[in-house]
Amino acid sequence: MSQISYYTEEGLQKLKNELHQLEKVERPSIIKAIAEARDKGDLSENAEYDAAREAQGLLELKIGKLKDILANARLVDESQLDLSKVSILTKVKVKNLKNGATMQYTLVAENEANLKESKISIDSPIGKGLLGKKIGDKVEISVPAGVIPFEIMEISI
Repeated sequence: MSQISYYTEEGLQKLKNELHQLEKVERPSIIKAIAEARDKGDLSENAEYDAAREAQGLLELKIGKLKDILANARLVDESQLDLSKVSILTKVKVKNLKNGATMQYTLVAENEANLKESKISIDSPIGKGLLGKKIGDKVEISVPAGVIPFEIMEISI
C-alpha cells in the first residue's frame, strides 16, 4: 500500500503530463519497435526484439508506479494552510544560529523538491526537522555535515 503524498496543482499536473507522455507517445513507439523486430524473423536470436520487450517491461513498470502515485496524490488547498506552524507548502525563513545566515525554503513533496528554487522535500532531514515548528522555535537538525541549529524566523505562503 502506498502512502498518501501531497502536491501543489503544478506538481500534480506535471505527474499527469508525464503519464500522458508515457501512455500516448512512448508506449505506441515501443509497440511499433516490437512489431518491426518480430517481422525480422527468428525471435530466439533476435536482439532487437529482446531489447524492445525489455524496454516495454520497464515502461509498463514506470506507468504503473506513476498511476499508483497519482491514485494516492492529494492536492493541497493553500487557502486552508495553518500558518501558525511549518507544514507542507509553507515558506519558512530560518536563521542558521552557527553562522548567522538566513535562508528561506518552501516545503514540498519529494517529487517537487528543487534546491535551485529553494524548494525542499518534507522528507529531507531539514524538512523533517522544520515540520510542525512555530515562529521563534529553535531546532537542531542533523544533516550529513553535522548538526545545524536553526531558529524559525517567519512562516508564510
